[in-house]
Amino acid sequence: MEKTLIRIHPVSDPEAVYFLQVSWEKDVSSGFGIILTDGERAWTGTVSEAEISREAADMEMNREKYVEELKKALILGEESAGKYNFTVSVDEENAQCHFSYERNLRDGSFRLGSLKLQKVPCPADVVRELIGYCLDCLGGLQVKNEHLQKENERLFCDLSDVEKRLEKCVEAKEELEGDLYNRFVLVLNEKKMKIRNLQKLLNEAKESAVDTHCARDSIATTQMATEKENDYDGSTEEESENLIQSSLPSAPERRDSLLGSPDVIGTAPRRKRRQRTVNSAGTEAKIATYETEMLAKENDPTPRPELMSSTRGELIAVICKKGSAT
Repeated sequence: MEKTLIRIHPVSDPEAVYFLQVSWEKDVSSGFGIILTDGERAWTGTVSEAEISREAADMEMNREKYVEELKKALILGEESAGKYNFTVSVDEENAQCHFSYERNLRDGSFRLGSLKLQKVPCPADVVRELIGYCLDCLGGLQVKNEHLQKENERLFCDLSDVEKRLEKCVEAKEELEGDLYNRFVLVLNEKKMKIRNLQKLLNEAKESAVDTHCARDSIATTQMATEKENDYDGSTEEESENLIQSSLPSAPERRDSLLGSPDVIGTAPRRKRRQRTVNSAGTEAKIATYETEMLAKENDPTPRPELMSSTRGELIAVICKKGSAT
């Protein structure tokens, strides 16, 4: 059986002190017993399970909620002070005591329950029982306190051990971090060196590619220029040949005219005559050479590019001089 003991102050006499003991077997909802005493007198009574159900139905309240309200009012005691009111009315003639309990609200209160208690013939026995209950509770609390103290000391020892282990773990962690940091620095430096080498190789490859591209461009440009020059030389040779063939007479006539004709004195300025007189000897020799080559060319039908390229400049010079002389 479970019991609780609380101290209450009736609303009718706030200075008076009463001790209320509530006992039950399994749960308060199955019924409970009450002992009320002021230290000199004592009253006792019981509340059955049917009465609890009837009170909950009268107040139109759920039974579980009503039982919770009873626990708060009759068991928690001073923890719920101010929330519940108690009324004690003693009837000496009938040796009874009317006991009621209420729940305070903002605008009023409602009655949770009431019962008539019967006077106990020997209040000393009740007081003795209450004192014994209090001593038992006190002993239990002391045992519990001692157990909690021992548990607390054990926890303090465990805490001390944990702190020492934590310090060691912190030191080991710092050492490990330092070691890992040093290794990381070495690995990082190696990676940086590899990256620099790769960048260097990449730059060299880019420069080599650029040089190769530039060389290819220059070679292509040179080839294009050579092709253009060859095209230009070919066209110039053809034009020169055409010009020579159209402007010069036949070979016998040229030979007779060039060898047999006297020098012609024109009306050009004296400076030109002097220049022509000075260069006449070289010009005659070149003309003779040219006539010989032309005769050989006429006799040989196979074209000779080397002969054409060797006499091309001289032929152009002769034509220009001949033009200036005429």
